[in-house]
Amino acid sequence: MIMRKLITICVVVLAATTLFGQSPEMMNYQAVIRNANGLLVQSQEIGMQVSILQGAADGMAVYVESHTAETNINGLVTIEIGTGISSGEFSSIDWANGPYFIKTETDPEGGTNYSVTGISQLLSVPYALHATSAEYAETAQTVSEPPAETDPVFGASLAAGLTANDTASWNGKQDPLIAGPGIHINGDTIRSSVDTIIAGPGIQINGDTISSSIDPDHFYLGQDTLGGIVFYIYRDRNGAQHGLIVSKTETSAQWQSTPSLTQADRSWDGTYNTGLITGSPAVDWVKGLGEDWYLPSIDELSLLWNNRYHANQGLNAAGGALLSNSAYYWSSTEGNATYAFPYTFYGGFGSYRVKTTTYNVRAVKAF
Repeated sequence: MIMRKLITICVVVLAATTLFGQSPEMMNYQAVIRNANGLLVQSQEIGMQVSILQGAADGMAVYVESHTAETNINGLVTIEIGTGISSGEFSSIDWANGPYFIKTETDPEGGTNYSVTGISQLLSVPYALHATSAEYAETAQTVSEPPAETDPVFGASLAAGLTANDTASWNGKQDPLIAGPGIHINGDTIRSSVDTIIAGPGIQINGDTISSSIDPDHFYLGQDTLGGIVFYIYRDRNGAQHGLIVSKTETSAQWQSTPSLTQADRSWDGTYNTGLITGSPAVDWVKGLGEDWYLPSIDELSLLWNNRYHANQGLNAAGGALLSNSAYYWSSTEGNATYAFPYTFYGGFGSYRVKTTTYNVRAVKAF
């Protein structure tokens, strides 16, 4: 005999009523269907039988109905309890005379060869209308006092202590905004008289207009721009220029003062690596150059070495420090907790050295 398994995700209750005192007309029910091997029953018609049990998990069934439904690609089936095939009336259930339990049975083959798959108690949600109002009003009428809340969970919560005065303070209210020192608010305009914005190279500020004299599509190798020298250029799929700029200065520093694992292991992404490295004199120096600078990855140092002709031409013209012909330069690419990868400008290849070793350091930025 094939055993079948039903794993219930949730029971969502929508009580459809016309009068305060009526019982809910249906409940939305969702479940994930799996076969005997634990695999999802996907996009397949199944048979289901639902029973409402009174008093206990093995109590009398006061309502039974069957459904034929189809699971989705995730094995999820949705039915409306109260709308299936049944000889009883769902609306006749006396929800006040609980507790009630829901028993679910399923046939993944779409028939009526059901097996019991789960019994769970229905809590307050399915008959919330009755618990809060059915005993208070037998027919539709104007009520002047709401019924007392008897839910112990609600009674123990902070919400139980809320009053009409509390909620009146919420509606249509907004705390006033108080301007701090040097901040001025006039209507819908906020301005500052404290900070001064200073335009960087190639940026012009005229009144409320900020413009740039830098043509984003006319970078060239060896160009002195954005605080450094362009040494690598490529175009993206839309034809726009991008590339890398090397700093005009360099220093020598350790990769880390005390070796530790940082997960900065990308060979191609120096920005990512730099953001992860901690306790690094090399990174501290790089970040001191400005927000956009970072310690290059091993691949980016390889690009710098292969384009050192253009880089050194630009550095020489700008009065910057030339790239060494023999030094090791630290990359941001980590090997493990103890080692990281420097790049030798003597032979043009990566190496594997202890992080506390002092090597040359150059910063790069992308555009």
